[in-house]
Amino acid sequence: METQELIKKVRKIEIKTRGLSSNIFAGQYHSAFKGRGMAFSEVREYQFGDDVRDIDWNVTARFHRPYVKVFEEERELTVMLLVDVSGSLDFGTVRQMKRDMVTEIAATLAFSAIQNNDKIGVIFFSDKIEKYIPPKKGRKHILYIIREMLDFKPESKRTDVAMAVEFLSQVMKRRCTAFMLSDFYQQPVVEARNAEQQKGSQSFEHALTIGNRKHDIVAIQVYDQRARMLPDIGLMKVRDAETGHEMVIDTSSARLRRAHTRYFMERQEYLRQTFVKSNVDWISVATNEDYVRSLMMLFKQRG
Repeated sequence: METQELIKKVRKIEIKTRGLSSNIFAGQYHSAFKGRGMAFSEVREYQFGDDVRDIDWNVTARFHRPYVKVFEEERELTVMLLVDVSGSLDFGTVRQMKRDMVTEIAATLAFSAIQNNDKIGVIFFSDKIEKYIPPKKGRKHILYIIREMLDFKPESKRTDVAMAVEFLSQVMKRRCTAFMLSDFYQQPVVEARNAEQQKGSQSFEHALTIGNRKHDIVAIQVYDQRARMLPDIGLMKVRDAETGHEMVIDTSSARLRRAHTRYFMERQEYLRQTFVKSNVDWISVATNEDYVRSLMMLFKQRG
Protein backbone atom coordinates (compact mmCIF):
# COMPACT_ATOMS: atom_id res chain seq x y z
CA MET A 1 0.00 0.00 0.00
CA GLU A 2 1.33 3.46 -0.96
CA THR A 3 2.41 5.64 1.98
CA GLN A 4 -0.07 8.45 1.25
CA GLU A 5 -2.95 6.03 0.80
CA LEU A 6 -2.00 4.28 4.04
CA ILE A 7 -1.89 7.58 5.96
CA LYS A 8 -5.36 8.49 4.65
CA LYS A 9 -6.78 5.12 5.71
CA VAL A 10 -5.19 5.37 9.16
CA ARG A 11 -6.60 8.87 9.61
CA LYS A 12 -10.07 7.80 8.44
CA ILE A 13 -10.15 4.90 10.91
CA GLU A 14 -8.83 7.14 13.71
CA ILE A 15 -11.57 9.74 13.15
CA LYS A 16 -14.35 7.11 13.16
CA THR A 17 -13.16 4.84 15.96
CA ARG A 18 -11.85 7.59 18.24
CA GLY A 19 -15.24 9.27 17.99
CA LEU A 20 -17.00 6.01 18.85
CA SER A 21 -14.80 5.36 21.87
CA SER A 22 -15.23 8.97 23.11
CA ASN A 23 -18.95 9.48 22.53
CA ILE A 24 -20.64 6.09 22.59
CA PHE A 25 -18.47 3.94 24.85
CA ALA A 26 -17.52 6.62 27.38
CA GLY A 27 -17.76 5.07 30.85
CA GLN A 28 -19.05 1.70 29.62
CA TYR A 29 -15.58 0.37 28.82
CA HIS A 30 -14.41 1.43 32.29
CA SER A 31 -17.27 -0.31 34.12
CA ALA A 32 -16.97 -3.42 31.94
CA PHE A 33 -13.24 -4.01 32.32
CA LYS A 34 -12.07 -2.13 35.39
CA GLY A 35 -11.94 -3.89 38.74
CA ARG A 36 -11.01 -7.22 37.16
CA GLY A 37 -7.41 -6.85 38.31
CA MET A 38 -6.87 -6.54 42.06
CA ALA A 39 -3.59 -5.61 43.71
CA PHE A 40 -2.54 -6.28 47.34
CA SER A 41 -2.70 -3.12 49.43
CA GLU A 42 -2.30 -3.89 53.17
CA VAL A 43 -3.32 -6.15 56.06
CA ARG A 44 -5.76 -5.30 58.84
CA GLU A 45 -7.45 -7.12 61.69
CA TYR A 46 -10.24 -9.51 60.78
CA GLN A 47 -13.75 -8.04 61.06
CA PHE A 48 -17.06 -9.84 61.17
CA GLY A 49 -18.20 -10.56 57.61
CA ASP A 50 -14.71 -10.69 56.07
CA ASP A 51 -14.01 -13.57 53.68
CA VAL A 52 -11.98 -16.20 55.53
CA ARG A 53 -10.11 -16.90 52.28
CA ASP A 54 -8.45 -13.47 52.66
CA ILE A 55 -6.87 -14.34 56.02
CA ASP A 56 -3.09 -13.83 56.03
CA TRP A 57 -1.99 -16.83 58.06
CA ASN A 58 1.62 -15.66 58.52
CA VAL A 59 0.57 -12.35 60.08
CA THR A 60 -2.20 -14.09 62.07
CA ALA A 61 0.33 -16.52 63.57
CA ARG A 62 2.71 -13.68 64.44
CA PHE A 63 0.13 -11.58 66.32
CA HIS A 64 -2.04 -14.46 67.60
CA ARG A 65 -5.23 -12.92 66.22
CA PRO A 66 -6.70 -13.04 62.71
CA TYR A 67 -5.59 -10.56 60.04
CA VAL A 68 -6.85 -10.32 56.46
CA LYS A 69 -5.26 -9.09 53.25
CA VAL A 70 -6.86 -5.99 51.74
CA PHE A 71 -6.91 -5.63 47.96
CA GLU A 72 -7.66 -2.57 45.84
CA GLU A 73 -8.56 -2.15 42.21
CA GLU A 74 -5.53 -1.77 39.98
CA ARG A 75 -5.64 1.73 38.57
CA GLU A 76 -4.43 0.77 35.12
CA LEU A 77 -5.07 -2.23 32.96
CA THR A 78 -3.07 -3.91 30.24
CA VAL A 79 -5.16 -4.71 27.17
CA MET A 80 -3.95 -7.16 24.53
CA LEU A 81 -5.50 -7.55 21.08
CA LEU A 82 -5.10 -11.02 19.57
CA VAL A 83 -5.73 -10.30 15.89
CA ASP A 84 -6.26 -13.09 13.37
CA VAL A 85 -4.39 -12.26 10.13
CA SER A 86 -4.99 -15.60 8.35
CA GLY A 87 -6.24 -15.89 4.78
CA SER A 88 -9.91 -16.41 5.64
CA LEU A 89 -10.18 -12.79 6.88
CA ASP A 90 -9.68 -11.54 3.30
CA PHE A 91 -13.31 -12.21 2.42
CA GLY A 92 -16.45 -10.13 2.33
CA THR A 93 -19.58 -9.98 0.19
CA VAL A 94 -21.43 -7.05 1.79
CA ARG A 95 -20.09 -3.65 2.91
CA GLN A 96 -16.53 -4.70 3.79
CA MET A 97 -13.98 -7.47 4.24
CA LYS A 98 -13.85 -9.31 7.55
CA ARG A 99 -10.33 -7.93 7.99
CA ASP A 100 -11.60 -4.34 7.65
CA MET A 101 -14.19 -4.85 10.38
CA VAL A 102 -11.63 -6.52 12.66
CA THR A 103 -9.35 -3.48 12.19
CA GLU A 104 -12.13 -1.03 13.08
CA ILE A 105 -13.19 -2.99 16.17
CA ALA A 106 -9.57 -3.31 17.33
CA ALA A 107 -9.00 0.44 16.85
CA THR A 108 -12.19 1.28 18.78
CA LEU A 109 -11.09 -0.92 21.69
CA ALA A 110 -7.60 0.59 21.57
CA PHE A 111 -8.87 4.18 21.80
CA SER A 112 -11.25 3.14 24.60
CA ALA A 113 -8.26 1.68 26.45
CA ILE A 114 -6.03 4.76 26.26
CA GLN A 115 -8.89 7.01 27.41
CA ASN A 116 -8.75 4.98 30.62
CA ASN A 117 -4.95 5.30 30.77
CA ASP A 118 -4.51 1.61 29.94
CA LYS A 119 -1.65 0.08 28.03
CA ILE A 120 -2.44 -1.64 24.72
CA GLY A 121 -0.50 -4.33 22.87
CA VAL A 122 -1.12 -6.63 19.90
CA ILE A 123 -0.42 -10.19 18.84
CA PHE A 124 -0.89 -10.84 15.10
CA PHE A 125 -1.38 -14.56 14.53
CA SER A 126 -2.10 -17.10 11.79
CA ASP A 127 -0.97 -20.64 12.59
CA LYS A 128 2.17 -18.95 13.93
CA ILE A 129 2.93 -15.74 15.79
CA GLU A 130 3.33 -13.27 12.94
CA LYS A 131 4.14 -10.18 15.02
CA TYR A 132 4.12 -9.12 18.68
CA ILE A 133 3.77 -5.44 19.63
CA PRO A 134 4.40 -5.00 23.40
CA PRO A 135 1.87 -2.94 25.40
CA LYS A 136 2.36 0.83 25.56
CA LYS A 137 0.24 3.92 26.10
CA GLY A 138 -0.56 6.85 23.85
CA ARG A 139 -2.13 7.90 20.57
CA LYS A 140 1.12 7.53 18.62
CA HIS A 141 1.33 3.89 19.67
CA ILE A 142 -2.27 3.23 18.59
CA LEU A 143 -1.73 4.85 15.19
CA TYR A 144 1.26 2.54 14.72
CA ILE A 145 -0.95 -0.45 15.59
CA ILE A 146 -3.65 0.65 13.11
CA ARG A 147 -1.03 1.18 10.40
CA GLU A 148 0.29 -2.33 10.98
CA MET A 149 -3.19 -3.85 10.84
CA LEU A 150 -3.86 -2.14 7.51
CA ASP A 151 -0.55 -2.95 5.86
CA PHE A 152 0.64 -6.18 7.50
CA LYS A 153 1.43 -9.14 5.20
CA PRO A 154 1.35 -12.47 7.08
CA GLU A 155 3.69 -15.30 6.18
CA SER A 156 1.01 -17.98 6.62
CA LYS A 157 -2.65 -18.18 5.57
CA ARG A 158 -3.78 -20.83 8.09
CA THR A 159 -5.15 -20.37 11.63
CA ASP A 160 -4.27 -21.67 15.09
CA VAL A 161 -6.11 -19.77 17.83
CA ALA A 162 -4.89 -22.10 20.59
CA MET A 163 -1.27 -21.29 19.80
CA ALA A 164 -2.03 -17.54 20.04
CA VAL A 165 -3.64 -17.95 23.48
CA GLU A 166 -0.66 -19.98 24.71
CA PHE A 167 1.74 -17.29 23.46
CA LEU A 168 -0.29 -14.66 25.34
CA SER A 169 0.38 -16.43 28.64
CA GLN A 170 4.07 -16.72 27.81
CA VAL A 171 4.62 -13.00 27.16
CA MET A 172 2.11 -11.56 29.66
CA LYS A 173 3.17 -12.55 33.16
CA ARG A 174 0.59 -10.34 34.90
CA ARG A 175 -3.15 -10.57 34.40
CA CYS A 176 -4.50 -8.62 31.42
CA THR A 177 -7.70 -8.23 29.42
CA ALA A 178 -7.29 -9.92 26.03
CA PHE A 179 -9.63 -9.48 23.06
CA MET A 180 -9.47 -12.25 20.48
CA LEU A 181 -10.63 -10.96 17.09
CA SER A 182 -11.13 -13.75 14.57
CA ASP A 183 -13.64 -15.56 12.39
CA PHE A 184 -12.60 -18.75 14.26
CA TYR A 185 -12.63 -20.40 10.85
CA GLN A 186 -10.09 -23.06 11.82
CA GLN A 187 -11.93 -24.51 14.79
CA PRO A 188 -13.72 -27.81 14.03
CA VAL A 189 -17.33 -28.63 14.90
CA VAL A 190 -18.26 -30.77 17.89
CA GLU A 191 -18.48 -33.97 15.87
CA ALA A 192 -14.95 -33.77 14.49
CA ARG A 193 -14.60 -35.89 11.40
CA ASN A 194 -11.10 -37.27 12.07
CA ALA A 195 -8.46 -37.63 14.78
CA GLU A 196 -6.61 -34.47 13.68
CA GLN A 197 -9.77 -32.36 14.01
CA GLN A 198 -10.53 -33.89 17.42
CA LYS A 199 -7.02 -33.07 18.59
CA GLY A 200 -7.38 -29.48 17.31
CA SER A 201 -10.74 -29.12 19.08
CA GLN A 202 -9.34 -30.33 22.41
CA SER A 203 -6.27 -28.09 22.04
CA PHE A 204 -8.46 -25.02 21.48
CA GLU A 205 -10.69 -25.75 24.49
CA HIS A 206 -7.72 -26.54 26.74
CA ALA A 207 -5.75 -23.42 25.76
CA LEU A 208 -8.81 -21.21 26.24
CA THR A 209 -9.64 -22.67 29.67
CA ILE A 210 -6.06 -22.35 30.95
CA GLY A 211 -5.58 -18.91 29.40
CA ASN A 212 -8.79 -17.51 30.89
CA ARG A 213 -7.79 -18.59 34.38
CA LYS A 214 -4.75 -16.35 34.17
CA HIS A 215 -6.23 -13.54 32.04
CA ASP A 216 -9.61 -12.03 31.23
CA ILE A 217 -10.23 -13.26 27.68
CA VAL A 218 -13.02 -11.90 25.49
CA ALA A 219 -13.79 -13.40 22.06
CA ILE A 220 -15.11 -11.30 19.18
CA GLN A 221 -16.11 -13.31 16.12
CA VAL A 222 -16.45 -11.57 12.76
CA TYR A 223 -18.09 -13.52 9.93
CA ASP A 224 -19.62 -12.92 6.50
CA GLN A 225 -23.32 -13.68 5.92
CA ARG A 226 -22.37 -16.08 3.09
CA ALA A 227 -20.87 -18.34 5.75
CA ARG A 228 -24.39 -18.73 7.13
CA MET A 229 -26.43 -18.80 3.95
CA LEU A 230 -25.58 -19.38 0.27
CA PRO A 231 -27.48 -17.49 -2.44
CA ASP A 232 -29.31 -19.45 -5.15
CA ILE A 233 -27.22 -18.36 -8.16
CA GLY A 234 -26.40 -21.68 -9.86
CA LEU A 235 -22.82 -22.88 -10.35
CA MET A 236 -20.24 -21.11 -8.20
CA LYS A 237 -16.49 -21.56 -7.99
CA VAL A 238 -15.31 -21.42 -4.38
CA ARG A 239 -11.80 -21.36 -2.95
CA ASP A 240 -10.62 -22.07 0.58
CA ALA A 241 -8.55 -18.99 1.49
CA GLU A 242 -6.43 -20.94 3.97
CA THR A 243 -5.68 -24.14 2.02
CA GLY A 244 -6.05 -22.87 -1.55
CA HIS A 245 -8.40 -25.76 -2.41
CA GLU A 246 -10.88 -24.90 -5.19
CA MET A 247 -14.13 -26.53 -6.23
CA VAL A 248 -17.34 -25.81 -8.14
CA ILE A 249 -20.64 -26.08 -6.27
CA ASP A 250 -24.24 -25.90 -7.50
CA THR A 251 -26.00 -23.35 -5.30
CA SER A 252 -29.34 -24.07 -7.01
CA SER A 253 -29.43 -27.26 -4.92
CA ALA A 254 -31.66 -26.64 -1.89
CA ARG A 255 -30.08 -29.66 -0.21
CA LEU A 256 -26.59 -28.16 -0.58
CA ARG A 257 -27.73 -24.77 0.76
CA ARG A 258 -29.36 -26.45 3.78
CA ALA A 259 -26.20 -28.47 4.45
CA HIS A 260 -24.11 -25.29 4.24
CA THR A 261 -26.32 -23.50 6.78
CA ARG A 262 -26.43 -26.55 9.06
CA TYR A 263 -22.62 -26.76 9.05
CA PHE A 264 -22.37 -23.07 10.01
CA MET A 265 -24.87 -23.53 12.86
CA GLU A 266 -22.98 -26.59 14.14
CA ARG A 267 -19.75 -24.61 14.21
CA GLN A 268 -21.47 -21.73 16.04
CA GLU A 269 -22.90 -24.10 18.64
CA TYR A 270 -19.48 -25.67 19.13
CA LEU A 271 -17.97 -22.22 19.69
CA ARG A 272 -20.77 -21.23 22.06
CA GLN A 273 -20.32 -24.37 24.17
CA THR A 274 -16.53 -23.95 24.23
CA PHE A 275 -16.72 -20.31 25.35
CA VAL A 276 -19.32 -21.17 28.01
CA LYS A 277 -17.16 -24.03 29.37
CA SER A 278 -14.11 -21.77 29.41
CA ASN A 279 -16.09 -18.91 31.03
CA VAL A 280 -15.13 -16.62 28.13
CA ASP A 281 -17.47 -13.75 27.17
CA TRP A 282 -18.06 -13.55 23.43
CA ILE A 283 -20.02 -11.79 20.71
CA SER A 284 -20.56 -12.67 17.07
CA VAL A 285 -21.06 -9.99 14.41
CA ALA A 286 -21.50 -10.22 10.62
CA THR A 287 -19.77 -7.80 8.23
CA ASN A 288 -23.18 -6.39 7.20
CA GLU A 289 -24.18 -5.71 10.83
CA ASP A 290 -23.46 -2.81 13.18
CA TYR A 291 -20.54 -3.84 15.39
CA VAL A 292 -21.18 -0.83 17.65
CA ARG A 293 -24.43 -2.40 18.85
CA SER A 294 -22.66 -5.71 19.53
CA LEU A 295 -19.88 -4.03 21.51
CA MET A 296 -22.44 -2.05 23.54
CA MET A 297 -24.21 -5.32 24.35
CA LEU A 298 -20.91 -6.89 25.43
CA PHE A 299 -20.04 -3.93 27.67
CA LYS A 300 -23.50 -3.96 29.29
CA GLN A 301 -23.29 -7.69 29.99
CA ARG A 302 -20.03 -7.16 31.85
CA GLY A 303 -20.84 -3.81 33.46
